[in-house]
Amino acid sequence: RPPLETPQQQLLGVRRCSPAHRPRTVANILRELAEKQQLSEETVSLLQAQFSDLPCELHSWRQMAEYSPEMRQFACILHLYHIKAYDYLRKSFPLPHPYSLTNWLSNNEAAAGFSNNIFLRLQEKVERGEQAYCFCALMVQDMSLQKTQRLTGFVDLGAGVLDADEAPLASEAIILMAAGISSPWTAPLGYFFVNSTTGHLLAQLLRQTINKLNNIGITVLAVTSGATARGAETARALGIRIDPERIQCTFQHPPGSAHRITYFFDICHALQLIRNALQCFQKIEWLSDTVRWQHVVELAALQEQRVLEPCSPKSGGPGSEESYHLKVNLATLLFSEGVADALEHLQKLGLASFQNCSGTVKFVRLMSHLCDIFHGRGPYRRGLKGPLLAGNYTKISHLFNEAKSFFVTLTDSVGRYIIKSKRKLGFLSFLLNAESLKWLYTNYMCPEGTPSHHLLTYAFSLDPLELFLRALQQACGSSRSPTCTVFQAAYHKLLASCSLAPGSPHSSGLGRTSSLDISLSRKRDLTLGSIRAQYNPAHGRTLATEYPYCAGLLLHGAALSNALTDLSLHAQSVTCTAGFVAEQLASDLQCEACLASLFESDKSRLRCGSVLYIKKLGGVSLPSASVYHITSISEQVLNRYGKVGDGNRNTKLWHLSLEQKVFQELLGESLLFPTLTNHLFDGELCVNNHYTILVKEITRCYLNIR
Repeated sequence: RPPLETPQQQLLGVRRCSPAHRPRTVANILRELAEKQQLSEETVSLLQAQFSDLPCELHSWRQMAEYSPEMRQFACILHLYHIKAYDYLRKSFPLPHPYSLTNWLSNNEAAAGFSNNIFLRLQEKVERGEQAYCFCALMVQDMSLQKTQRLTGFVDLGAGVLDADEAPLASEAIILMAAGISSPWTAPLGYFFVNSTTGHLLAQLLRQTINKLNNIGITVLAVTSGATARGAETARALGIRIDPERIQCTFQHPPGSAHRITYFFDICHALQLIRNALQCFQKIEWLSDTVRWQHVVELAALQEQRVLEPCSPKSGGPGSEESYHLKVNLATLLFSEGVADALEHLQKLGLASFQNCSGTVKFVRLMSHLCDIFHGRGPYRRGLKGPLLAGNYTKISHLFNEAKSFFVTLTDSVGRYIIKSKRKLGFLSFLLNAESLKWLYTNYMCPEGTPSHHLLTYAFSLDPLELFLRALQQACGSSRSPTCTVFQAAYHKLLASCSLAPGSPHSSGLGRTSSLDISLSRKRDLTLGSIRAQYNPAHGRTLATEYPYCAGLLLHGAALSNALTDLSLHAQSVTCTAGFVAEQLASDLQCEACLASLFESDKSRLRCGSVLYIKKLGGVSLPSASVYHITSISEQVLNRYGKVGDGNRNTKLWHLSLEQKVFQELLGESLLFPTLTNHLFDGELCVNNHYTILVKEITRCYLNIR
């Protein structure tokens, strides 16, 4: 044991080791911040391990003519991890102003950090006077990475790799994207490899991104993140207040300036949270109405059943009846007009499971209208599904007020307010988004000389970024989480083919996938099909495994049925196969409107939402006239050209040539799928939309069967 010190010696030792008497070195100041709990021990250990060769004394920093790469990296890491610690250290050491760090976080090619090439191309568009690129929305999302035990895969925030032995490996990539608010352009701005994402780190990266966009003349009007715990932490770190009684929907940037930026939570995430809340509570009270989860479960589980209805005067004699098969459209979204209309229709039919469902109908219909407001894609849609315009703002504002009064009064079965429960984030997300949208309208659409006369509200969701991430995952070549090396190669590939043109399919790297398809894919867990699969796994979407060769009896009463009355057995077989094609495609379609268009509908019958009335032909659903027409043309082409090249029938080229000839035959024909005319405006205005995809899939499916 060392000899015991006298009290005087002990006092001198305390003075020597106290923070006030320590030498003002970088290591001592970092240790001091850790003792004050202003900097985590993990961060201090990382900085000391990575920057052990960094000059420690103050005079060494002052003698430097310029910052070394290590000094730049140290400054960037410390500022991103903890801005208060950076400001404290800056009082003693000549660290650069935070605005100077933005350039140090930028790189060429596809290295981690901001992509200089993308920012240069955006700057050129702004300097050419293209107004659509002067204002944008900013979105952030993370992607999980696979760790590797090689000399790669370390944390990299754009200023250099943290490759010390004690440094952690990267487990996530943070991706940032800008999107046009009045024109559908998107631009991937860069990515960062991190070990663990925090709300503070995301907030710092967002601030640096806003700085860099401001430097090239682009004004950020909105920021979007996921409606998650991390997203809420990011919002609070930026200065957003998520309190139903005092919502603060904007934050200042730069700090102290007059410019304010709105904050949005992703609508798809918010809907999933509200679905979980409804399922968790089972029953939600609202004034005199009750919202019941069981009504939705009963609708999703409704089995196909045969019903008889009186014939219309045109289709049959008095007293005769028609046979229909009532079927649920499983592609219908939970919060949609289709579900609300179906519940009302089934209530009118007198089904016991759907009595007293008026409260559920009101709730579903309100949520459907709110979803329509935040999914405005193209400038050609009208009503709530269109962009935010001066003409529809009054109606939208009224809906927002109705939703707020609705959400703040919702209670569970014992009278506790949902908005104050552990299931509140989904409802708070909609309230915050509503306030942000109203703020944007008031400040950027009403005044004279406003930057835009309409806002594409889907730019305030994560759909554009998710479209890019799907392309990135596809370029990685695996469904598993990629390594850092694979991620960088895929990102470089997408960046090389990236187009900033509005609505360009190459702007996000995926050819035929549209933002509408991505939106539907992300909401797959919110469909009636997913609810049925959850409660009745054995009664999900069924698909016939054998091709039905027998046509069976023909049904009378509809236009298509009358046309098929005198067909030969061969033509009946084509009709039966067309119905089989419709059922096969319906088993995997995610679009409610497209699925409904596959089956015959009586024009005299009003649409009943997600409930379809289908006729049967030999045990197979009777197809719509458009499906039958496409399969008939396909059969004619196959009979005409099928004998050519018998030895090469299994080649892909021969199949493609047949498909091409079918399309040639269809050119100039009458309009197919008349019920989809308005639906085509839901996505981008391009040739490769849901209309042409349906034609191609029907043709391909029929030719494969034959």
